Amino acid sequence: MNETAKKSILVVDDENSNIMALSHILSPDYIIYAAKNGQSAIKAVEKHCPDIILLDIIMPEMDGYAVISALKASDKTRNIPVVFITGLTNADDEERGLTLGAADYITKPFSPAIVKLRVRNQIQILDQLHTIERLSMLDQLTELPNRRSFDNRLQAEWGRAARQSEPISILVIDVDKFKIYNDTYGHQQGDVALQAAAKIFEKELKRPGDFAARWGGEEFTVLLPNTSSSGALEVAEQIRARIENLEILCPDGTATGITVSIGVNTWSHERTGTTNNFISSADEALYKAKEAGRNRVCAV
Repeated sequence: MNETAKKSILVVDDENSNIMALSHILSPDYIIYAAKNGQSAIKAVEKHCPDIILLDIIMPEMDGYAVISALKASDKTRNIPVVFITGLTNADDEERGLTLGAADYITKPFSPAIVKLRVRNQIQILDQLHTIERLSMLDQLTELPNRRSFDNRLQAEWGRAARQSEPISILVIDVDKFKIYNDTYGHQQGDVALQAAAKIFEKELKRPGDFAARWGGEEFTVLLPNTSSSGALEVAEQIRARIENLEILCPDGTATGITVSIGVNTWSHERTGTTNNFISSADEALYKAKEAGRNRVCAV
């Protein structure tokens, strides 16, 4: 397994011999962290953010049940799979652990093959969940982030802009007369046009923090952190001009084109308002652009 691709595991056990045994079994394929009691385990999880936790049940002061309860109560740690490592064989003990959110059990004494398989199974489940989560945040047609992803990013950037007293700008972009384009050239060609527009955002947004998404239908949004009104207007005009100059070919070689209208809004820490106000004001600017004849940029 490539070093950069290694997953990490936190082993929590009050017996050094158990930590050493599990480390010996798993260290060739995983990065191993260790903790010898419950409080240390919680601190280690916060510090290292392991992919999986192997947690002993019987420990002094804070047992494994108390540790998993604390982990599942926190938004930051509740989704990390916890596999109990235990010598307990009572069905009631197993039921209690599963009820508290344990993903699986590994029994003592350890069988290296079983340890590896149970850990591998959890890693595979984790990878599948991450893939599902990533796809759920992506627009399948344009491969841009989708509206859900944009909403999450906006909340994060809005909070950061407030904390750091920085401006933040938004562009709301709508393809002009898209229904007519679809009716004229067909829905498949309409999809091609949307994909072509999406590629322009990738080319024009050069800073790592800039974020474009498909809002829905023929509408897109662009988030520009730490960007003034004049800077946002400049980016919007560049996007508008690039899309206007696009040559979008049909299967028969016919060249077609589209234009966009863009509404721009900038929020700064001197102003009051919410993210909903932020977006709705940009929408109002977009409608101004359309009423003024389309294929143009308007600001609040």
